[in-house]
Amino acid sequence: MSTLSSLPPVTNSNPDDSGVEYGRSGDGILVARIGDLVFAMTPGRVGHFVASAWRLLKPLDKTVRANFYSHHGAVEGETAFRARMAEQAEHSRELQALDRKTRHIPTSTPWGASQGATIFGDGVVFHHTASHGGFHLATDRNAKVHPMLRSSDGFYEEDCFWAAVTITFPALFTTYERRVAEKTLKDWQPDAWEAITGDVLAPGASHERDRRSFEAAHAGDWIVISALCSDHHAGMTEVIATRGGERDPRAEERRFLVASMEYEVGRFGFAIDEARHAAYDGPSSFVSWAGRSTA
Repeated sequence: MSTLSSLPPVTNSNPDDSGVEYGRSGDGILVARIGDLVFAMTPGRVGHFVASAWRLLKPLDKTVRANFYSHHGAVEGETAFRARMAEQAEHSRELQALDRKTRHIPTSTPWGASQGATIFGDGVVFHHTASHGGFHLATDRNAKVHPMLRSSDGFYEEDCFWAAVTITFPALFTTYERRVAEKTLKDWQPDAWEAITGDVLAPGASHERDRRSFEAAHAGDWIVISALCSDHHAGMTEVIATRGGERDPRAEERRFLVASMEYEVGRFGFAIDEARHAAYDGPSSFVSWAGRSTA
């Protein structure tokens, strides 16, 4: 475990050319200030993640881990953290140049009543609601969205479909936002991405395309739908599997034993190799199977 004295020094205590000010918190965490936001590379159970706080005005060396409350995903280490901060600084500079306006626009959305709106441009408005949010495009603006991505009512929710707005009106978004939108479309709407851009996605470039490939390759295989450590066989994981991973109460289920060191779910599930993973009909650790065991 690192001690404060063994931590590497931070040489740039003043904002660098990117506009990022780096330092160490009072408890030794690498931190960075960008405008009104302060970020921290916070230790997690495994690796590190990025956390932030807004308008944390104290000097960086007076901050502590408990000051940071918003989480922004995992980060591999200091080099990756600094790259994220440079990207954030670029995003902040470009946001200022875009000069988006915040307004209260009383209206209803598919996610509830609008509690506030950000005007990105003429006819391009993002609505915030109590539970969700998303864009609404005016009729003439919505007509510019590619038919494969176009919403009939002009609303685009914030999880995935917002990317259609970004790719249609790139000048209204920052470089970072455009990069995230491209990744979102590749991952979740690969057919539309290829049709619009002519860019043929390679294996590994799209979550949805890779999922389809996995399901096609394992349509006839037993795919695990539930698993737990066996109470009856040390070092083994007892699993329930169905053909193709089908989750239907009417689907045939089988149990297998897999070495716990080998069992790793993966992106789309764990495929049983019947040549190595033995079918199992013994005492079960699953409550739902306890009365069905044959031994």
